[in-house]
Amino acid sequence: VQLQASGGGLLQAGDSLKLSCVASGRTFTNWIIGWFRQAPGKEREFVGHITWNLGATRYKDSLKGRLTLSRDRTKNTVYLQMDDLKPDDSAIYYCAARSSAASTYNNWGQGIQVIVSS
Repeated sequence: VQLQASGGGLLQAGDSLKLSCVASGRTFTNWIIGWFRQAPGKEREFVGHITWNLGATRYKDSLKGRLTLSRDRTKNTVYLQMDDLKPDDSAIYYCAARSSAASTYNNWGQGIQVIVSS
């Protein structure tokens, strides 16, 4: 499984963040694509996930209302959109994949740096 994330960069508070994660290497039926982030000096935290089949989503509680995950199965791509960015959203963002039967993510993309200036 390969996951290639793109997007991010330097943004301003109030901007919207759009990240993409292209998945390849297998069919992803019954898989889940998750997004995580890790800020400097902090542990990696769950941001949200989306199921490949139905597009069902789950979001970190504190991000509900600002976060939208979507997927385009024809492009094997999952998207993250986060609105009204805050400096605290600055982090390295990762996409990851797991089978719906697995309890942990064992396939990770490279990190994407996001810096939000005030």
